[in-house]
Amino acid sequence: MANTTQLTTRQKPSLLRILAIVLLTLIVLVGLAVLIFWLIVKPKRLVYSVEDGSIRNFNISNDHLDSYFEFTIRAYNPNKRVSIYYDSIESRVDYDDQTLAYNVVQPFHQPHKNVTRLDVKLRARSTALLNAVSKDLRLERSSGKIELSVVLKARIRFKVGAWKSTHRTLEVFCSPILVHFSKPKSFERTYCDVEL
Repeated sequence: MANTTQLTTRQKPSLLRILAIVLLTLIVLVGLAVLIFWLIVKPKRLVYSVEDGSIRNFNISNDHLDSYFEFTIRAYNPNKRVSIYYDSIESRVDYDDQTLAYNVVQPFHQPHKNVTRLDVKLRARSTALLNAVSKDLRLERSSGKIELSVVLKARIRFKVGAWKSTHRTLEVFCSPILVHFSKPKSFERTYCDVEL
């Protein structure tokens, strides 16, 4: 009778190897879920433009500005399944990196595939100006037109179905906007850059 003993040495997988496999599996599953979500939702960039702009009661005295600025901003949500909650919106008008006026816009909900027009009204009340900016604004006033920038900063949430995202910061930069002091017959639309 032959003694047949088989020596089988089976190594136990190390704890590090098990953790690596579990981690890799989780990464693949999360990546797959994100890919499926993206393919279903197909998110598109939001589009903003300034449709109209005007200036009233423009007055510079002792390097201080008093004026009313009004802009119509078109917000377009091209997404089929994503709506947007604008929970807070701050607006400002700038000239040469100096803020001339600041205001807030009413919060609103924008459904999917929707165009919303925002009437942004800003008032400069005795806004202190740098001496160089004051001189440049006076020159622009005498030319009859001025180049401004409008900036919107909003806290938004996305909604897809019943799910709502956490708050994100949206910044919209519209520049250069050429505004005439006397109301022109037509206004040249300015498209805005968007950072999300």
